[in-house]
Amino acid sequence: MSLTTEIFRTVDSIPKAYWESLNCTPNIYYSPEFLRAFEIGNTDIEFNYIFILKNAQTVAFANTQLVTIGVETITKNIKMSGKIKRVVNNVFCKNQIRVLFCGNVFLSGEYGTFLKEGEPKVETFNAIAKAVKKLYTCKRLSTIFIKDFEDESLYITDHLKAFGYASMHVEPNMFIYLKPEWHSFDDYKKALKSKYRVKANRADTKSEALEEKLFSQNDIKTYKDELQELYQNTIDNADFNAQILNLNTYIHLKNTFKDKFIVKGYFLDNKLVGFLSAMQNRAHLDAHFIGIDYSKNKDYSIYPRILNDYVRLGIETKSDQINLGRTASEIKSTLGAKPETLTCYCRHKRYLPNQILKPFIKNVQIKSFKQHQPFK
Repeated sequence: MSLTTEIFRTVDSIPKAYWESLNCTPNIYYSPEFLRAFEIGNTDIEFNYIFILKNAQTVAFANTQLVTIGVETITKNIKMSGKIKRVVNNVFCKNQIRVLFCGNVFLSGEYGTFLKEGEPKVETFNAIAKAVKKLYTCKRLSTIFIKDFEDESLYITDHLKAFGYASMHVEPNMFIYLKPEWHSFDDYKKALKSKYRVKANRADTKSEALEEKLFSQNDIKTYKDELQELYQNTIDNADFNAQILNLNTYIHLKNTFKDKFIVKGYFLDNKLVGFLSAMQNRAHLDAHFIGIDYSKNKDYSIYPRILNDYVRLGIETKSDQINLGRTASEIKSTLGAKPETLTCYCRHKRYLPNQILKPFIKNVQIKSFKQHQPFK
């Protein structure tokens, strides 16, 4: 099978026929409109879009981002010995490293590569891996990270090990699967065991003082600085975050996707103290970034209210599942969310540092959590 590669630096330079041949755009996350919003909103990131062609027809797609990350962002909150941590710091030498992400660095899930149905998946995925290797030429690049594959994809993606990558588990996505008989939040709560129903009610009661508002595009523009500050609060509290999203991206997403892209603000005494964002992607509702004023969180249960409202939004949009994303897995499981394992692959650009890096990657352990069973 003879495959060729084309790499584009901007979404607008990609021929329309390439998207049509792949037929990937019914999934919003593979649409040029979605990708363009991130490209326009985050000008400090170098984006690349890889297409694999067979007989001049596109058979696979991948998107990459070249970003700068502090080493402490990688090593903090990862269980490893002091000796291994020192080795890692010596390998990278500097406080910041350049990382090439294959996959969407701003999404949690398998949204970075697309293989056309009916094509040999292993061969076409290997062609993507070879194309990513072509991007190694950036002198400042040190590490390549190919992200977020579900278990059923591993028979394809484990071939990355032949390219020198080591695999690692990352925190799982947490999914709530909605039942068709749940037509309201009350219907959902009736399915909960008593103590979890009490917990959901308590979050709503404590947050009653909050005024909620669905944001228009103009609202996002008006409150952009406040949204960015609240989002930064959650980043500062996170175990790991590869890149900070410029929330100008949300202005472009709202303009393009209208009601499918949801931003809801929470106000206390006319001050914005929290927000959620979500995307309705076909029959799925995906939680995106949130922001919280943590000085008000305990007294007003902002975060538990946001989680309740994600369930409400899922039911209102008639979605069949809600992806609550990574982090805070245990509290999300109290709402009925179940984990979906995700695997990533990493390698250093150069051979010898990569041989040192591999044991570190194998040593990475994700945090364990108690999986609650809240339904009757």
